[in-house]
Amino acid sequence: MMNSLIEFWQDPNSRWIMFGCMLLGLSNGVIGSFSYLRKQSLLGDTLAHAALPGICISFLLTGTKSVGLFLVGALVAGVIATFGIQWITKYSRIKQDTAMGIVLSFFFGIGIVLLTKIQHSGSGSQSGLDKYLFGQAASMVMEDVHLMMGVSLLLIIICYFLFKEFKLISFDAGFARGMGLPVGLLEQMLLFLTVVAVVVGIQAVGVVLVAALLITPAVTARFWTDRLSVMVVLSGIIGALSGIMGTFFSSTVSNLPTGPVAVLVASSLFVVSALAAPRRGWVSKWLRQYKMRSSYRDVKGSTVQHRELEVEKGRGI
Repeated sequence: MMNSLIEFWQDPNSRWIMFGCMLLGLSNGVIGSFSYLRKQSLLGDTLAHAALPGICISFLLTGTKSVGLFLVGALVAGVIATFGIQWITKYSRIKQDTAMGIVLSFFFGIGIVLLTKIQHSGSGSQSGLDKYLFGQAASMVMEDVHLMMGVSLLLIIICYFLFKEFKLISFDAGFARGMGLPVGLLEQMLLFLTVVAVVVGIQAVGVVLVAALLITPAVTARFWTDRLSVMVVLSGIIGALSGIMGTFFSSTVSNLPTGPVAVLVASSLFVVSALAAPRRGWVSKWLRQYKMRSSYRDVKGSTVQHRELEVEKGRGI
């Protein structure tokens, strides 16, 4: 184990991928906390699936596999998807989760059709494009990692300076509007940051799994605290830890994808938190219920015994 750690740290490529995945998990965990509180857990999944046609159209237009152009295409597709969700919910009686499901299916369907067409085009330059479905962090070069690190740091800085505003619109948008805050603009900005967080993570985790890094750390952190500030920090730490451990475990076994392993680490931390969290964990809840039942049985037994003594005294026994 120690030798594996030393070899992992001495490899500069592994170090850069680890830093990239760590910052990716950190920024997704921070942004995902607000999505979770706003009951928009499905939003990340929708935006990730909506990004696929944007990537394919970028390739069809340029004929090159440029990560920067793919991110621009995915970003445009994600923004169009958010407007589509808002249009459906505004001009119909369809609820937001249903609208997200419709947009997710529509965009992902287009993406699969375009990806299949590209794969059968025979141009030769499309090799590896299907990696965006499930991600391939090991294929990232230095420029990709720098881009991921820069965008992740920018997302964290924006959330830090707008924390109070995001907190207000997440808990009570009406109260925030009454205070004179531009709620609509802040909601659009939060949506845009979510789109950026999802798009940046696609290359490492893939369109199918990137939503897991957005929501799972936030849900895991919620088990440990009731304070939003602590939850956001914890969520970021859990996301970063998932990225670090995912990169390390995938480097120790050949042909093990980094993104899915990071998602498995995040899911494992969720299971541990769900079981062992001191107040909200399932074990502590079961112990509290067991103690309450024991106390109830003791009180009930004492009451019955007391009544029997009263009856015996009344009979003069």
